[in-house]
Amino acid sequence: MSAMSEDGLLDSAILLLALGEDAAAEVFRHLTPKEVQRISETMARTRATSRERLAAVLDRFHADSSQLSTLVGDSDEYVKTVLRRALGDEKAGLLIDRILQGGDVSGIESLKWMDPQAVAELIRGEHPQIIASILVHLEREQASSILLLMGEPLRIEVMARIATLDGIQPNALRELNDVLIDLLAGGEKLNRTKLGGSKTAAEILNFFGSSNESVVLDAIRSQDPDLAQRIADQMFTFEDLARLDDRAMQQLLREVQADSLVVALKGADTKLRDKIFRNMSQRAAETLRDDLESKGPVKVSQVETEQKEILKTARRLADEGLISLGGANDAVL
Repeated sequence: MSAMSEDGLLDSAILLLALGEDAAAEVFRHLTPKEVQRISETMARTRATSRERLAAVLDRFHADSSQLSTLVGDSDEYVKTVLRRALGDEKAGLLIDRILQGGDVSGIESLKWMDPQAVAELIRGEHPQIIASILVHLEREQASSILLLMGEPLRIEVMARIATLDGIQPNALRELNDVLIDLLAGGEKLNRTKLGGSKTAAEILNFFGSSNESVVLDAIRSQDPDLAQRIADQMFTFEDLARLDDRAMQQLLREVQADSLVVALKGADTKLRDKIFRNMSQRAAETLRDDLESKGPVKVSQVETEQKEILKTARRLADEGLISLGGANDAVL
């Protein structure tokens, strides 16, 4: 979803607006906060569409769509209703404020709906232990993006604290500023939650990119070699995809867009390329080789972005039990 084009977002918005509130709410239940936010923002801006665009999105309903111009009378109200049905009043209220009113939101749950830059600005002045306690509540990719916006010394210290964190006590969060106080409204009822640890640190580092990842690991290794090794043992990098068995690789390749794969492989070694070629049809492999040869220079940042997206897909398939990602200890990440 993160790689979806603007046309793709608009098509998704049109589809959900045309489906009706109940069906759209059911779709939203299966999306991440980032996906819900991007599509909802597009829906809120979409008041009407051309007959031709709607027919392309809803070709099975072409006869009905020929009479349709305005999708809904009030898309703001539609978005509010769909979000409340899908997420409940509390979570929906956070997103509605951000999309439609631009109002402030509070609590750690609200951070999941915020841009990494905004979260980084909000928490960078907090104690590293508090920052670590906040970041382990967020999606790994979001936590990684936030850390990359912080200075290197702070980034390294926070990562080390995440790796050694073995639980969160409610009172450990009380040092947060007023934006986060709402989380502790029922603090006395909260139980110790198992968050953090070397696996969490490894999952966050997987989104850093190789250069930033090496700096953090080397810094932790200089202070605690055993901890650095525990983190490294649980990391899964793009090059580690070469360790997938053939069935898993074929499953992954079915989920990856050809354009994304071409860019990602510009930064891959021969071993991984050969593994991928072997798990494609002869025609598809030849096409991929041709595309790689004809593709001009690509920025390192673009290569790393596409590699991260493919790794996200691999982790999702592993989480769904469809493939196994064997780490240093043959663990499933």
